[in-house]
Amino acid sequence: MTALQPPAVPPGVARSAIQWWLRQQEAGGEMPEPQRRAWQAWRTADPLHEQAWQKIAAVNQRLAGLAAPQQAAIARAALAPRGPARRRAAQTLAVLAFGAGVAWQVEQRAPWRSWVADVRTARGERRRLVLEDGTQLVLNGASALDIDYGEPVRRLRLLEGEVLITTAPDRRQPARPFIVQTAAGQAQALGTRFAMRALAGGGTWVGVFQGAVRLTPRDAAAAALVLPAGRRATLQAQGVSAPAAVHEDSTAWTDGMLVARGMPLADMLAALQPYSAARLVCAPEVAQVRVSGTYPLDDVPRVLAALGALPGLRVRTLARWWGGQEVVAEAASR
Repeated sequence: MTALQPPAVPPGVARSAIQWWLRQQEAGGEMPEPQRRAWQAWRTADPLHEQAWQKIAAVNQRLAGLAAPQQAAIARAALAPRGPARRRAAQTLAVLAFGAGVAWQVEQRAPWRSWVADVRTARGERRRLVLEDGTQLVLNGASALDIDYGEPVRRLRLLEGEVLITTAPDRRQPARPFIVQTAAGQAQALGTRFAMRALAGGGTWVGVFQGAVRLTPRDAAAAALVLPAGRRATLQAQGVSAPAAVHEDSTAWTDGMLVARGMPLADMLAALQPYSAARLVCAPEVAQVRVSGTYPLDDVPRVLAALGALPGLRVRTLARWWGGQEVVAEAASR
């Protein structure tokens, strides 16, 4: 009789497992309690998650028992705070744990740069930090950025997710500009408090609450725009959208809340996604349904249940072939 083989680990699950491994390495093996609970919840959410983690644990055990210089170099590189060495360590771990084929698919689906970012948050995690000049950052769930403070400029690179930034005056003279780089271009803070969110299509949402921000698209031919307090716009590589009003409520996520004021359902699910292990999907026919209210980000199932109780809406949870879950909001008549 042929023994049953465990199912192959899907690339998406492998990606999450390696991200958790990187966070554990950063913490020296002892993650903060909220992060540790999130890690345990991820492991128990699906048998494939635990299978992926056990593969990584087995590889780590093999590496620990080898004294060859190459294997020791991999282990040391995993502890590096940033840069190519750490990226190579993550790539090597992916190949050893899941095979070259899965590792290649993982890399295509999620750039390694985000995995080895200077600062990252897991789904459901928010993080506050103060930079060397006193600038304050709050990262939303599933976010990643690099910090590059040099002589000519103070620069952040937003790789994914969302960040709220309260800049501090530079103590050096001459004062260095404060710039946030994204795939779409850059934002230069002009004594300000502002938020930026990387969008799925490559653009960047920017909302300004104090001061002003100069938005410069990546395309050199496109005109820059100074966005004042109380306005928001979308920065694209080819230009900047027309500014519109922004409300302070859009930063309520920093306190674990989502405030919706006639928010389209599709936008609301996108705001909930950084706090949900399941993929949230909005059917096209209900994408523009307007939702209002205040909702707890740390209890996504409760929020989804409330949405499913709205007239004309239905929320279903589906198990997908890759081992994960998908929550679909659709018309109740389906």
